[in-house]
Amino acid sequence: MDKTEFTALIIPFKDRLYRLAKRILVSKDEAEDAVQEVFLKLWNGKESIENYKNPEAFAITMTKNYCLDRLKSKQASNLKIVHSNYQTSENIEKNIEANDGVELVFKIMETLPEQQKIILQLRDVEAFEFSEIAKMLDSNETAVRVALSRARKTVRDEMIKQYNYGIG
Repeated sequence: MDKTEFTALIIPFKDRLYRLAKRILVSKDEAEDAVQEVFLKLWNGKESIENYKNPEAFAITMTKNYCLDRLKSKQASNLKIVHSNYQTSENIEKNIEANDGVELVFKIMETLPEQQKIILQLRDVEAFEFSEIAKMLDSNETAVRVALSRARKTVRDEMIKQYNYGIG
C-alpha cells in the first residue's frame, strides 16, 4: 500500500477518530495527538490494514484503545480533564442560556462512564450499527444496547433535572 492508497482509505474518517478521541480525552490537543499517533500506527502497519473487512472500525478501535490507555497512563495526570457533576444554580442558568440543547447533551455526556460515553458517541453521533459497535468494543450486542439505554436515560434525566432546576 502506497501513500496515495493509504490516504484515500484512512483520511475520510479522520474526523470521526478525532471526535471519538475528544469525547474520551476531552482536551482538543490530546485528541489531535491521539489521532496522529493512531495514523502513525496505521501507517506503520499499512500492509495489514487491507486484511480487515472494515478498516474504519479497526481505526476506531485503535483510537478508543489508545485513548483509554492514555487516560490510564501516568501521563494522564498531566491532562487537564475537568468533570463536574455539580454546578451552582447560577452556572446552570448561564449554561442553559448560553448553550443550545446539543451542547448541553455533549456536556452531560462527559460525565458518563467511559464505556457508556463511547457507545453513545459511536451509536448516536457516528451512527454505527449495534453489531459494529459490539465488534469494536469486543462485546456483545445486548451489552451494547443495555449500556446505550442507560447512557441515554442518564442524559435524559440530567437534562430534565437541569431544565427543571433552571426554570424553577
